[in-house]
Amino acid sequence: MEKVDVKIKATKETSYPILIDEGLLDEAYDYIKNCTDANKFLVVTNTKVYSLYGEKLKNDDAEFIVLPDGEEYKNRDILNKIIDKALEIKLERKDAIIALGGGVIGDMAGFAASTYQRGIDFIQIPTTLLAQVDSSVGGKVAVNHKLGKNVIGSFYQPKLVLADTNTLNTLDDRQFKTGLAEVLKYAFIEKSCNAGEDYHLFEFLKENKDKIYNKNHPVLQELIKICCLLKSSVVNQDEKEKGLRAILNFGHTYAHAIENITDYKLYTHGEAVSIGMKFIFDLAAELNLITPNYYNDAIKLLSDYNLTTQLSINIDIESFYNAMLSDKKVKNKAINFVMPVKEKEVSIMNNIDKKLILKGI
Repeated sequence: MEKVDVKIKATKETSYPILIDEGLLDEAYDYIKNCTDANKFLVVTNTKVYSLYGEKLKNDDAEFIVLPDGEEYKNRDILNKIIDKALEIKLERKDAIIALGGGVIGDMAGFAASTYQRGIDFIQIPTTLLAQVDSSVGGKVAVNHKLGKNVIGSFYQPKLVLADTNTLNTLDDRQFKTGLAEVLKYAFIEKSCNAGEDYHLFEFLKENKDKIYNKNHPVLQELIKICCLLKSSVVNQDEKEKGLRAILNFGHTYAHAIENITDYKLYTHGEAVSIGMKFIFDLAAELNLITPNYYNDAIKLLSDYNLTTQLSINIDIESFYNAMLSDKKVKNKAINFVMPVKEKEVSIMNNIDKKLILKGI
């Protein structure tokens, strides 16, 4: 088993483990009851995940709410259903909510936990690669609004993250690649994470592509651990995105606009992120921020993992730009971009000419 400890510097009492191994779902409540005094649990999941793994979390002390599957359901109406269920089963302040699923379920269940009874315990059991390497770690919880992604939310840390790598066996190729987009993101920002150690993720990805695609569990376990170490290093230094944490949005300014204008139905989050990262590298090359060699290496890595890098539809440029202006990273009406500036290093920039921003679109 691999273990990564998240320890928030700003709030020393906030720390929790991320456990990564095969078969953790079979002993989930043993780990859960070591980190919370809850007597009752509300398990939040969706129809697809429930059919695959719901039985493993059935317990005399647990009630389930099974939600529809998809990013388009990450909204206030569905959030209210979680709250309604918590009230219906008389969940108390000492009790806990468990998120069993991918990033959508984790974000909504966490946001519900952060608001119900002014905050109750929350456990993340991510079942997708994207959730295991990214969204389950760091306490960002939210729902979407028609005008922007994740604009309604808070920072609320879980008590525990259980990443059972066996759940990755049931991911189809599209969903697996969705998670790989976030993995590659960490390779592009690694040096800026100030982790105190070089994990050589870029090189790891180049050397282990076949093993990763074949879902070799020791390799996946190491991959997930590295991503969690990098993210936890950033979160430990900047829990609520006052500065450093913004680098985790590499590629996401474009990605969120892509998702927004397509109503979260055409592209997965990871597909939007990989397209966004390609746009960002093109923009950085146009601005001469990176060397041609690094640009080529980065684009080759995206290509080697067969990630989506181009829009498949024609879009209205002004609508796209307005969607970017609605992003939560906009400050003083300027769009902030996390830009590559050196190999594996990024910097936050704004006031980039609109024509350049939209050139690749």
